[in-house]
Amino acid sequence: MDLEHGKCWDSSKKDSWKTILILAYQSLGVVYGDLGISPLYVYKSTFAEDIQHSNTNEEIFGALSFVFWTLTLVPLFKYVFIVLRADDNGEGGTFALYSSICRHAKVSLLPNRQVADEALSTYKLEQPPEKNSSRVKMYLEKHKFLHTALLILVLLGTCMVIGDGLLTPAISVFSAVSGLEFFMSKEHHQYAVIPITCFIIVCLFALQHYGTHRVGFLFAPVVLIWLLCISALGLYNIIHWNSHVYQALSPYYMFKFLKKTRKRGWMSLGGILLCITGEFGIYAHTINLSVKELNTDTKLKSVHSSLFCYVNIIQRTRNDNGMLLYAGSEAMFADLGHFSYAAIQIAFTFLVYPALILAYMGQAAYLSKHHETNYQISFFVSVPESVRWPVLVIAILASIVGSQAIISGTFSIINQSQSLGCFPRVKVVHTSDKIHGQIYIPEINWLLMILCIAVTIGFRDTKHIGNASGLAVMTVMLVTTCLTALVIILCWHKPPILALCFLLFFGSIELLYFSASLTKFREGAWLPILLALFLTTIMFVWHYATIKKYEFDLHNKVSLEWLLALGPSLGIARVPGIGLVFTDLTSGIPANFSRFVTNLPAFHRTLVFVCVKSVPVPHVPPAERYLVGRVGPAAHRSYRCIVRYGYRDVHQDVDSFESELVDRLADFICYDWYKTDRTNLYTDDAVTSRSNESTSDGRLAVIGTVSLSGAPAYEIEETLQPASVSGGFTSVESVTDVIEMEPVRAVQRRVRFAIDDQSDTDAQSEINLQSQQELEDLFAAQQAGTAFILGHSHVRAKQGSSLLKRLAINFGYNFLRRNCRGPDVALKVPPVSLLEVGMVYVV
Repeated sequence: MDLEHGKCWDSSKKDSWKTILILAYQSLGVVYGDLGISPLYVYKSTFAEDIQHSNTNEEIFGALSFVFWTLTLVPLFKYVFIVLRADDNGEGGTFALYSSICRHAKVSLLPNRQVADEALSTYKLEQPPEKNSSRVKMYLEKHKFLHTALLILVLLGTCMVIGDGLLTPAISVFSAVSGLEFFMSKEHHQYAVIPITCFIIVCLFALQHYGTHRVGFLFAPVVLIWLLCISALGLYNIIHWNSHVYQALSPYYMFKFLKKTRKRGWMSLGGILLCITGEFGIYAHTINLSVKELNTDTKLKSVHSSLFCYVNIIQRTRNDNGMLLYAGSEAMFADLGHFSYAAIQIAFTFLVYPALILAYMGQAAYLSKHHETNYQISFFVSVPESVRWPVLVIAILASIVGSQAIISGTFSIINQSQSLGCFPRVKVVHTSDKIHGQIYIPEINWLLMILCIAVTIGFRDTKHIGNASGLAVMTVMLVTTCLTALVIILCWHKPPILALCFLLFFGSIELLYFSASLTKFREGAWLPILLALFLTTIMFVWHYATIKKYEFDLHNKVSLEWLLALGPSLGIARVPGIGLVFTDLTSGIPANFSRFVTNLPAFHRTLVFVCVKSVPVPHVPPAERYLVGRVGPAAHRSYRCIVRYGYRDVHQDVDSFESELVDRLADFICYDWYKTDRTNLYTDDAVTSRSNESTSDGRLAVIGTVSLSGAPAYEIEETLQPASVSGGFTSVESVTDVIEMEPVRAVQRRVRFAIDDQSDTDAQSEINLQSQQELEDLFAAQQAGTAFILGHSHVRAKQGSSLLKRLAINFGYNFLRRNCRGPDVALKVPPVSLLEVGMVYVV
């Protein structure tokens, strides 16, 4: 795996043209479905009201010139060749850009961050951080209000994508079904199009819970046939009606268009921009490369046979650049569509782009010779009568595929928002056990369906729906342009002048279209603005309250000494079983546990403080997911486990999570006692004594899931930064857990020891007995049962808070909390094993 470039793929396979062409073909159905159906409604929306098609053809040729240069500059140059490079380990979208920025600059508002997270193999940096940070980075990190402004900008772009998720199915299906006007009378057509469109939309959303993997193999052929169809129609119209239409590609026709139409022409740009409505799909489905499963089946036997356990070791190697490489018997899941840069670029440059240009040129060629028709300007006017029925059927199928792509993208981006604490908890269903990333969110699905039908019935034409969709798309593009400019400076370490040129060039183009869309506020553009304001408010209130709750937990956590003092002398009993105390804290004892013990003076013999957290990376490899450490001495049987997920990861169900957690605890116990046994073999640097280590609440180990062979003697480097610790697990580096959110200094030690199978001393025997006893206690507790202890919170604003804060906390957040999924549902905790502790948060 080449972690430096984030491509977990065999190089020979990557360079195979056959493979690239196959990936390019597969990308058609996932990436380009929305963009490919835009010819259905672009000219119809452009000539709907503001301008008219005249005998001089200046309007239609000017519109064609605008379409050509817009497609060339924005999707081709900006997205395919620039923005596509700003992926986050293969993930695209506004949150992917945001997480990449947060890793390169301290602008994140996410709580419980740790330096240990930076040791993740997916926590890649495009280039090593420079000693002299740029002024832009220093300015961003210094001013806290910019952190909030950046988050609001990201939320705004996210909300506009969600808005497009309900507008795209409406305009796509409606435009395709509108072709029926050529096969029935105008009176019948008026009453047939809306019901048929609504029926198709209901079927589309009703089938979402089955997932796309059952019919996904049809997506690419449908889009391919559609693109070939519009290409052939375009060529036919060009040859048959006006072979000189290519002259309209000159920018001179844009000037003539604006000179003649003036303000009306500028306002009509809101229809022309629909030619790029699906362009951010190119970026949202960037590289997601899979790793072939490595058939390595080797195990390292226990150093001490009396431990009765296997120690998992991931072999470490380094490439020429010193980048950490992992080799293991582990299969990483690939996301929807395993697409490479080359595949997406080839598909767009050599198929999608020429097909769209030919389609628009063909329509313009036909319209240049037909100035008075019995029908409104639309795509099907230029289709020869003999092939209209087949083209209508293909158009409806292509519109369904394009709608499916944006609906799936909406589910994905809401799941990302939820993982990063920016959206209320909703139920996420994974529709495929084999294909990672295919999800279905019931609440969002039915809400989108209702809103989509309401938009179709309420607007009743493509003009108003197009105005709404155009504004949503342009807002997303402006947000992406701003975030990409920051990526150029912070992540790529390019001169700020280069980022400024990128921002001014593409930003000016997008602002031109954005301003034209705003003029349509009363003709439909109000809808995405209203929806974005509503969703942004919800997301920001939820995120704000989440941060305040974390700060309350941080200031009210209990000391380790308090936990160690609990015992029979205070009337506290230890009952059989495992108690999993869920908390957002990565250190210290949460206040909800102290409240639990105060009201019920007993807790389990094996106690585990579990923190399930999201990190700003798309995926966390399973072998690097668990950070495990002790809380107090070994005899107390208390542990801390931090479970890290990326914003695109699948959360485990409770049964597999419980069993895997016990396995990781057992591995940690083996490693911890083995480390104690080998303490006397450290030669170059002193280490803390066993008793001091056992009572610390800061040292954690990365416990992996893969076992490989190890040499009888080896040498390791122990580093406290980045933060992964292990002796015989995923890595063999040492870590000190970061206390809350403060950075720590890197300290390096060099250690050397050898493994000796002779363990006959009394000290070793005692250690073996103690480790075996601790393992037996753990498995006995597992057999006795597991209880999940969660906090049931009520949040209210403290006295003296502003009116806005009281409204947001007391009414807004609590209303959302009562009407969304609880933490027990999100964690999939069975009700019979659930213990909830009531907590009042005064923030």
